[in-house]
Amino acid sequence: MTMDSMTNVRVNLLDRATIHPSAVVAHGAEIGPGVQIGPFCTVGPDVVIEAGARLISHVVVDGHTRIGEGAELYPFSTVGLAPQDLKYKGEPTRCEIGARTVIREHVTIHRGTATGRGITRVGDDCMLMAVVHVAHDCQVGNHVIIANNVVMGGHVQIADHAVIGGSAALHQFVRIGRAAMIGGVSGVEGDVIPFGSVIGNRARLAGLNVVGLKRRGFSKQQINRLHSFFRELFRHEDVFAHRLAAAREKYAGDELAEEVLAFIDQPSHRGLIRAE
Repeated sequence: MTMDSMTNVRVNLLDRATIHPSAVVAHGAEIGPGVQIGPFCTVGPDVVIEAGARLISHVVVDGHTRIGEGAELYPFSTVGLAPQDLKYKGEPTRCEIGARTVIREHVTIHRGTATGRGITRVGDDCMLMAVVHVAHDCQVGNHVIIANNVVMGGHVQIADHAVIGGSAALHQFVRIGRAAMIGGVSGVEGDVIPFGSVIGNRARLAGLNVVGLKRRGFSKQQINRLHSFFRELFRHEDVFAHRLAAAREKYAGDELAEEVLAFIDQPSHRGLIRAE
């Protein structure tokens, strides 16, 4: 045990934190009450770990990183390390992991870049399964499930309640809308509308994420109306701009349709994935 880790052990025993003797916790790290840091973990000097979080074993957390209350980090995961960006010159960028989020084995989450947002963020109550990579400046919402072997480039945005299927690849700057579903082994090069479901290499818009809508508690009437909106906007043969204008008028006041329209209106680096 290093002197730095011994110092932190003495401070945090008052708060009933548990730090394994083989862990290395740098002086300056802030360790909250009830935190468990298991064997062979390494925690950097600018890290904050909030109450009740668990680093099970062989976890590395570095940089200006905050681990939220009750989060769980499994063996061989790394959080807050330097981004894989040749422009990065060691700036004090940040990384944040939300409360109760679970990060499984071999997940890598890199901190932000000075030329980007300056922060990589994963929200509350997320599940990142084994071997997921979250690149610099990505923004992952709350209640997001990301299955095994998913990789994403920098600056990806994933909204609340989205589900990303195993081995999907998300191009940098892609936006994934709320409660969208990405099918397994899909290559996603463009933005995915809220509630949409895409699949394929390269991914196409196959329909709505009906299972996800039902799980989120939307009514049958809401889902049916969203189906109608989807068909009129994406399944007709008219010019898309004309369909968009017509849908904007017909579905004015419909909360879910207006969320999709607002998503389409936002600036996009990659363009919108549409149905075939």
